[in-house]
Amino acid sequence: MPAAQRTIIIDRPIEAVFSFFSTPSNDLRWRPHVKEIHDPPEVCTGVRIRQVIAGPGGRGIDADIEVTDYVPSSHYAFTVVAGPARPRGEYSFVTAGPGCTSVTFSLSADLAGLKKLLMSGSVQKSMDGEKASLDTAKRLLESE
Repeated sequence: MPAAQRTIIIDRPIEAVFSFFSTPSNDLRWRPHVKEIHDPPEVCTGVRIRQVIAGPGGRGIDADIEVTDYVPSSHYAFTVVAGPARPRGEYSFVTAGPGCTSVTFSLSADLAGLKKLLMSGSVQKSMDGEKASLDTAKRLLESE
């Protein structure tokens, strides 16, 4: 099962960090494979967010997400509901000192049968890229 997890410390208050990660349009600034994403009128549990990611050969792949948990300044979770892989992900936020926030990101995908055989490597590579992109998010947040 492809999976990824990483914790980073960001030198910004928890409210600002949560807001950044839970605002879908910010993904265009720090997740390089996101080609298109749309902010819904309100982000809350149950909302669906349209997203297109770069696939093989640069072609766009629908990868819409549904928010499965939304607890301001604490937890933001989602499930991908479109596309060939349907990972689940979450961000947990904890105060890590004055003006600092610890962000734990995790992502996993249950692949079975032919999908497991054909897609495990590329899905894991994509997840590893998501983990690495957290460095860009950190730089952006700490420069604001």
